Amino acid sequence: MGAPRKSGYEMAMKAIVYRAYGSADVLALEEVERPAPGDGEVLIRVRAASVNPLDAHFMRGKPYIARIAMGLTRPKRTRPGVDVAGEVEAVGAGVTRFRPGDAVFGACRGGAFADFVCAPEARLAAKGPGLMFEQAASLPVAGLTALQGLRDKGGIQPGRKVLINGAAGGIGTFAVQIAKAYGADVTGVCSTGNMDLVRSIGADRVIDYTKEDFTRSGESYDLILDAVGNLWFSACRRVLMPNGILVAAGGGVGPHGPRLGPLAARLLSGLLRSRFTKQKLIVLMGKMEAEDLTSLAALVESGKIVPVLDLRHGLGEVREAIRYVAGGHARGKVVVTMDSDL
Repeated sequence: MGAPRKSGYEMAMKAIVYRAYGSADVLALEEVERPAPGDGEVLIRVRAASVNPLDAHFMRGKPYIARIAMGLTRPKRTRPGVDVAGEVEAVGAGVTRFRPGDAVFGACRGGAFADFVCAPEARLAAKGPGLMFEQAASLPVAGLTALQGLRDKGGIQPGRKVLINGAAGGIGTFAVQIAKAYGADVTGVCSTGNMDLVRSIGADRVIDYTKEDFTRSGESYDLILDAVGNLWFSACRRVLMPNGILVAAGGGVGPHGPRLGPLAARLLSGLLRSRFTKQKLIVLMGKMEAEDLTSLAALVESGKIVPVLDLRHGLGEVREAIRYVAGGHARGKVVVTMDSDL
């Protein structure tokens, strides 16, 4: 005799949904059907999720040309949220690394702001007991961008002089700490009000961009990681070592949507110039690698990285959380929790 069929109530869940393009006002907390894991997928009971600037990008459907893929008049993707941490509820066919009850974190394809979400096994890592759910949820997008930008694209080494532009943001706070963990000499660039924060996470020097233009400081750097998306390669060349590298890791997302026009101009100009000089501009396209997630978790558990968590919101407050992050003033990461004891 088979297991009793679950009622509709048991298969329902709460989730943040939007069905039209727009600002955070289009978001609503609704009761929807609980997803089922497909082949190679894991169903996660969400304990925490975190907000990224690109959540607002998809929600607005800008630039308009992107709607060719995202949906011309209505969004195909109606559930925001990528970063997730929680417990495995069920597994789909072919899943070998996880089983129900395991604590995991990583990235789904959308829909993390919900009671349950499905995610590919390949985009998940095990969460150890030394890593809180909130911390784990803050790591995937921002942490991997910082790690891969510094290590894989920037070739960071002990003793190298590294500058992090946007050092107080989600990517930047991880980048400062990862660079220090690799033994680099780190300069952080941020606003006046964030200087103490950036010093507290290990920066050797902090530059207030409202008072000083680091590209005219006379200092030289082996590696610059741009976590904002507002730097010109031509200006950075003045402070790059002869074989220095500028890694473009920021998405150029502003309070009214992606600044893709100015960002594209900067990148195209820089990539062209980079072809004719030993100084290089490298554009980072991050990959969600389970092995790198595990590396990040180990850095947190060892105390070499302490995720900077700016604000905590409940599921019903996602609208406010996304509006705040889209405004460009978040210090570190903003997390959404399903429980009050995380």
